Amino acid sequence: MNAGSLDLDGGTFKFNLPYTWQGWLIWAFGMLMTVGGLVVAATIDPVMAFIAILGCLLMALTAPGSLEADLHRLRKEAMPVEAMEQKAQESGLSIDSWWLQQTTYVPTTDPSDWILPAPGYTTWNHANPYVADADGGPIAEHPHKVGTPRPAIFSLFTVYALIAVGGTVAAGGALMTEDPEGMSFYPAAAIAGVGLILTLVGWFRAKMLGQMLDTPTSLVRSAPVGHPELVGQVRPTAQGALRVVVDGNERMAMDHMVGYHWEYEQYQCRTVKTDNGTREECNWVTVRQEKGGCDFFLHDGTGGIKVNTTTFKRRNYGQYLKRWDGAFAETLGKQLMAQAVAGVLGGAKVKKHRWTLSGLRLGNPVYILGQTVPRQQSEWQAEGLDGTLGNSLLEVKGDEDAPGVKCVIQRGSELANVGRSRSMLEMLVPPIVLMLGGLGLFGLA
Repeated sequence: MNAGSLDLDGGTFKFNLPYTWQGWLIWAFGMLMTVGGLVVAATIDPVMAFIAILGCLLMALTAPGSLEADLHRLRKEAMPVEAMEQKAQESGLSIDSWWLQQTTYVPTTDPSDWILPAPGYTTWNHANPYVADADGGPIAEHPHKVGTPRPAIFSLFTVYALIAVGGTVAAGGALMTEDPEGMSFYPAAAIAGVGLILTLVGWFRAKMLGQMLDTPTSLVRSAPVGHPELVGQVRPTAQGALRVVVDGNERMAMDHMVGYHWEYEQYQCRTVKTDNGTREECNWVTVRQEKGGCDFFLHDGTGGIKVNTTTFKRRNYGQYLKRWDGAFAETLGKQLMAQAVAGVLGGAKVKKHRWTLSGLRLGNPVYILGQTVPRQQSEWQAEGLDGTLGNSLLEVKGDEDAPGVKCVIQRGSELANVGRSRSMLEMLVPPIVLMLGGLGLFGLA
């Protein structure tokens, strides 16, 4: 399979099944829950239909984007054997300390990574990052070469989601008919409220997808002043990149970053009273987080353009890069402080700690919809530029949106980002049906 033979039009309906063993495992478990729940609900207790609803939701969560499986296979076929072996060595779970129960996990797959081979570090023009690469054309994964993908209008995700929605509304109706008086309107209000929230979330996601699909991608060498869409590779400025030290601990550090966000969480447990006595309730609580970045060049093969990372309010780094877990804080002092704060403020006991790092690194694919503005003449002259390259006189910022345009930085090319997305109708139809079903139940109240 190659980019030329890949059909990027998802069509009307896609029969999309999981393509990883983890996805198949969850899908099979969801199928068992669905079938088992329906059998139990029909023969023993109708209330047990909620098991089938949960099963459908599990299957919906494992349904990949309509093009995702094809892009995953293409990525594996296009990646050199040496790169695959290196990635396998760097990925997965490693145990840092048995005594302190410290582990590090690097995801084995990265949906935002390159699908087609990208220019290597040794091919970059470090002396003049504004000029085109040797062949002068766009990189292999640029939309000018591969086109713009179109997700399928509907897929198995829609089927699973609508079955779950129908089951939820039916279960709500059954609860209301059992309690014709009093608080019978609560199920209807809850269903309609959840449907409204999911509809709003789906609407904003659909708007961002529509923006990505409808905005033509510009080449850097001919990028206009305004709000163009740009796709390319992250390359360094003369100032280089960042070394990010998570939570001040050198054990948790990563180099070559141009944008980052780390989060420190505690797994806090507390004892709560119930009608039957007490039980332990646990959840992850964010304690500290930090984000930042530095300028970089987006290079699409035809030229490079400077990007002012910190001006972007919307930064989507996709899947996290690395995660560190431990039963204890990094130092005895921090461990005692964590236990004291959690105990005094919330009456909780800290059982686990977790640090998660997301970000954008040199060499990564990047999608940007931002505002291109002229640079100060003194700035580009200080770099020794003669002003003959138009892209060297511009920089990209993200602090001013335009009508119908929301500035954003996303890790991954357009092909990767759209390829794993669902269509706008898939994002909107199930939650709207859920909301309307909840409103319709008010007729039973």
